[in-house]
Order: sequence, then C-alpha cells, then structure tokens
Amino acid sequence: MTRLSRLTAVVRAPLRPGARSLAAAVTAGAFSALGQAPVGIWPVTLLSLGAVTALVAGAARPAHRVWLAWAAGCGYFSATLFWIVEPFMVDAARDGWMAPFALVFMAGGMALFWGLAGWVASRVTTATQAGLGFGLGLAASDLLRSYVLTGFPWALMGHIWIGTPVMQAAAWVGPIGLSILTCLLAVLPAALRGAGPRVLATVGGAAFLAMLWLLGQTRLDAALPPRAQPIVVRLVQPNATQSEKWRPEMWDLFLRRQFSLTAEPAARPLDLVVWPETAIPWMLDDSGDVLAQVMIASGGAPLALGVQRDEGERYFNSLAVTDATGRVAQVYDKWHLVPFGEYMPMGDLLAKVGITALAAQAGMGYSAGPGPRVLDLGRAGRVLPLICYEAVFPQDLRVGPRADWILQVTNDGWFGNLSGPYQHLAQARLRAVEQGLPLLRAANTGVTAVIDARGRVLQSLPLNTVGRLDAEVPPATPGPTLYARSGDWPATILLAAALLSLGWQARRNPIDRPRRRV
Repeated sequence: MTRLSRLTAVVRAPLRPGARSLAAAVTAGAFSALGQAPVGIWPVTLLSLGAVTALVAGAARPAHRVWLAWAAGCGYFSATLFWIVEPFMVDAARDGWMAPFALVFMAGGMALFWGLAGWVASRVTTATQAGLGFGLGLAASDLLRSYVLTGFPWALMGHIWIGTPVMQAAAWVGPIGLSILTCLLAVLPAALRGAGPRVLATVGGAAFLAMLWLLGQTRLDAALPPRAQPIVVRLVQPNATQSEKWRPEMWDLFLRRQFSLTAEPAARPLDLVVWPETAIPWMLDDSGDVLAQVMIASGGAPLALGVQRDEGERYFNSLAVTDATGRVAQVYDKWHLVPFGEYMPMGDLLAKVGITALAAQAGMGYSAGPGPRVLDLGRAGRVLPLICYEAVFPQDLRVGPRADWILQVTNDGWFGNLSGPYQHLAQARLRAVEQGLPLLRAANTGVTAVIDARGRVLQSLPLNTVGRLDAEVPPATPGPTLYARSGDWPATILLAAALLSLGWQARRNPIDRPRRRV
C-alpha cells in the first residue's frame, strides 16, 4: 500500500471502531484476567494480551487504538474487580442500588489507564511500533495507577506470576518489573511482522521465561538461616461475617469465639496473640476490662488487635498492642485509607447529605495516621504493621529500621468469597518476596496465613472458618532485597528510556495522518 492510499484509508475510516472490534477487545481483555488469583492461568493472560495487541496495532486509524485499548481494559477490570460490588451488598437494602454503578465506574475508570497505553500506540508510525508502544504503555499504566490519586495497584499485569518461581524476580525488580516482563512477553510476538521474527520472539521469550523460572526455583530451594531466638505467634480467626459483625446481638458470640481460641492450650509458650482488624466493637479507650481478660486467657502473652479509637472528633482504624498486664503499650494508626470505604473525598460536604464511608463504624470516616513505622514488640521482635488495604502498596513497606517480620490484620469479609480475598492474599505473598521478610496475617473471615520470606504459604485457615494458627515466625533473608533498597526507580527509569526511544523512532518516521480534517 502506498503512502497516499494509507492516508486515504485513515481519512475514510470512522472515528470509532466497529461494534465487533470493540466486543473482541472486551472479550480478549476479560480473558486476560484469568492469570490473576484465584484462577492463575498465566499462559491465557499472555495469549489474550497478544490478541489485544494485535487488535490495537492493526487498527484502521490512531483513534481506534485508544478505543480498543480502553475497551480491553473494561473487560479486564470487570473480570478482576467484580468483587467491588460485595461491600454494597452487606446492607443491600441501603447500599445495593450503588453496586452496579460501582462496578461500571471502577472498570471504566481503571480502563482509562489502558486507554493511555492505546494513546501511546497511536503516536507511532508502524504496526510493530504500535504493538511495542501498547505493551510499554500498559506497563507504564501499572506504574501510574500504583501512585495516582493515592494509588490502586490491584491486579497489575505482573501479579500473574504470584505462586510461580518467576515471582522471586520481584526481590530485584518489584511488581512493576514483573509487569514489564509480562507485557513484553505478550506483545512482542503479536507486534512483530513476518513469521520469522514472530517465531524468534516467541522462542526467545520462552527461553528467557524458562531462565527466570529456573533462577526462581533455585532461590526457593536455598535455605535461610534460622532466627537466633524463635518467635511463636497465635493468629485468631473468629469468622465474624460482615453482615453480622456489627449487630449488637452478635457481639457476645464473636467475642467469646476469640476468647476461646486465645485460651486454647499451646504446644509452646506464645510470644504474641493476634486478633484481626476491628476485632471488638468498642473504642480502644472503652476496652480496658476486655484486654485484661484476654491476658488471662492468653497466659500472659501480649495481644495485638485491630480496634477503632478516637481523639476528640477524629476516629482511627488502629492496631493496638498490649503488654503482659493488659495495658496498651503501642498503637499504630492506619494511614493509607480506602477512598469511599474508610474516608470520603470532600467528606464534610457529602456528610451534610448523609453520605459516609462504607467501612467506618464511627463518625463519618476515619482519619489517617502519621505514616508507616516499625514497632518493637520485645520478644516478638520488630514488626512492620499493616492494616488491610495497606498490604497492596509495596512502596509503603520501605521504612527503616528493617523489621524482623510483617504483620497484617485484615477484615476480608468485605470482599466476598470468590476472588477478592484470594487476590488480597496474593498481594501479601508478593510483599514478602519484595522485602525478604515473612508475613503473618490474621483475617477476620479468612484467609489467615503464615507466609515465608519467599512468598510461600506455610500454614493457612480457609475462608469462612473459625480457627487459630500457632506458628513460629519464619526467618528473613540475611539483608534487605534490592527492591527493598531501590523501590520502583529502576523500573521507572527503564520504562521512561524505552518510551523515549520509541518516541524518537516515531519522530524519524512521522505518522501517516492528515494535518486537518477532511
């Protein structure tokens, strides 16, 4: 096709792709979600992303690339984030009407990041450049949505490797590095033209993936030095379902469950007992007698529990740690709050019409704490506390001094039973690998788990189960990982250099597009 005929085709093409092309993009995007937890079929994600790349790169005009990328993103985020409707169904009579709007706006809004990747593809000349631009733009979109507007790094492309040996690469390159790997493996065979280059890209990608797999397995097989002083922790899971958790007639039942699980005999002396997020229905200052009774039940082992507390008219979602007498010794306030769940943007204005944060049980919403920090718990070691959603932000775990282990208390009863709790657990596993630290999580309805520094789940309690886990905290890596020291900067610099190089190539070969409307 000559330059003139290509230009004519672009001018005559409609501004938006046809319904069949959009439907194909939505379908391919939805299939791309099958690599995420709990399904974990990562080859389907690679193949489906390749199909999306072919659609975007082969679009009739640049604007079509943006539309198709956005449509694929709608399919992907609808499939990965459908659990977002669950919080609205806890009190369906009051909030159920918002559920479909939440899914539509969440999927469509998140898909704008994929549309940005389509825009990158629209700024270059050839189909090959468009395919590469889409892949690099998709990895860049994972980076952007990890930080923009407080961030939402859920279901990143690199998360498909969680549970495989490839996940071990996160100790060096982090989640964005894994996203770059995923996108390049998927788009290169689809972006290149000609059977020879495509076969070469496929074989080369498979060989590189096999090498990462082998290196990851080698890291998994390497033993870590044991702790000089063992730390034994009991994790309590009361299974207080969200629809019943805050009903006054149920408070006594759930509290007695936690007392009973705490009082069960332990094979070894406990250094810490952990109750999950918002484990009791009272404010911290109103819980003195309860905490003293817990000390009796635990045999004097300190307690870490999720609890709400107040300071005047401000309310906090907190983790309180007691000493052996039941006195509150340390408090950590959650600081990375869930928008619309724990606080409302423009909350003072919305409160006037009765709109409050869904998860906040006191006041109109929670206030943010001062920031991440490490707690010294004596015999239980130095602990980095995380409350629920905070475990999805790897950048927030890079604090000093280095902790001995990570503790997450969470209430995943909001997330339903299908995918949300398992995706949250998968993120916790990745945090352990990135930091080289074991992570123990106490979840209200599950999944309570003990995760080692390589991201393996050593012990767990399934969803919707009453129980407790007694575990020795696994050892950490001898020193901080490369990612713990450098964060996302190397991946960011690599992405920026690749996109600038692609832009430079595009400037050498300007896009065949009219300079004015015809």
